[in-house]
Amino acid sequence: MSTAASARKLRMGMVGGGRGAFIGAIHRSAAALDGRIELVCGAFSSDPACALASGADLFLPPARCYESLAEMLRKESALPIGQRMDFLSIVTPNHLHAPMATAAVKAGFPVICDKPLAISLREALDLRAAVRAAAVPFALTHNYTGYPLVKEARALVRSGRIGTVRKVVVEYPQGWLATRIEATGHRQASWRTDPARAGLAGCIGDIGTHAENLAEYVTGLRIRELAADLTSFVDGRQLDDDANVLLRFEGGAKGALIASQIAVGEENNLSLRVWGSGGGIEWHQREPNSLWLKSADQPAQLLRTGTAGLSPAAAAATRLPAGHPEGYLEAFANIYRAFAVQVAAHLDGVSPPTHALDFPTIDDGVRGMAFIEAVVASSCANAAWTPLASDAAPSAMASTQPARAVRGER
Repeated sequence: MSTAASARKLRMGMVGGGRGAFIGAIHRSAAALDGRIELVCGAFSSDPACALASGADLFLPPARCYESLAEMLRKESALPIGQRMDFLSIVTPNHLHAPMATAAVKAGFPVICDKPLAISLREALDLRAAVRAAAVPFALTHNYTGYPLVKEARALVRSGRIGTVRKVVVEYPQGWLATRIEATGHRQASWRTDPARAGLAGCIGDIGTHAENLAEYVTGLRIRELAADLTSFVDGRQLDDDANVLLRFEGGAKGALIASQIAVGEENNLSLRVWGSGGGIEWHQREPNSLWLKSADQPAQLLRTGTAGLSPAAAAATRLPAGHPEGYLEAFANIYRAFAVQVAAHLDGVSPPTHALDFPTIDDGVRGMAFIEAVVASSCANAAWTPLASDAAPSAMASTQPARAVRGER
């Protein structure tokens, strides 16, 4: 039997995601969906007792349930190559992403990490340097890029089907933080509204980065500068819960990004509209199997997941026959599947196939942190136009700006 990584299941370790967590179960389900990855070990909580209990909940051997990431990296590294974990999944609050990822890549382990990448651009740049030095695969789970029709939208833009991109509107409204539920002990709200754990921004870091990443992924255009207005509408909240951002892209396209967690009654209503000189596209995450293609001289066309005529990228990301809904977990799983192919190629010492490169990387994470810092800096300067820092150096406000949002006039 072949011992190549491409001919066996990959062994995943996880840090975070234990009892009471939300995103850890999503990652585990997505990783397991293709039968290519198995969870073999973990340090599932900062509370050692909870970490061990969470491992037992997942039926892991006691010897592979660890009280800390440091213990896990030390003991996993000591195991034979045929037994140790192949890569690490990081599903902790934001402030732990970069330190844990840095420790893992320096120990030689590939990493797939929840977003945002870090809590500052400086931290993100340091992590990227560590990833490049270690030469290991790294993925960031901007999972919305895994939807088949998001990939179709990207292919349409790149093919010139809608002409030169002129206007981009991306929105991500939620309503779950319309009241100060963090004061009630709500676990997810507590850390997302805490500057010590969430970082420089609240809403714009939590969901605004998804909107930024989606806009850049589909259009292929980088945001050059922005003018932002952040608000903390809920009394007593330290970080922003609402964001309105004007965008200027490289190449001359203009756009607007709206992110809100106080939009009462809204769910995860992420949507993207792009207009070019010859047409437009429109996609909504709540109806992810549909994509509208619009033209000036013919009726709008509704494209559907799984139907004939879609791009190779969209077809490869489709898992079910047309008419069977595909959603959040399948999109998430597409990120894990592509990452697994690249990890296996890395372990086997070969180049990965091209299709295994279509997932968010460390560079997307650095872009996200540059976006967050530019948004906060702009808002602090009364929505002044602010360029995104280059990938080579952090912006000045990275070390001078307090980690809180500006309270808007109401």
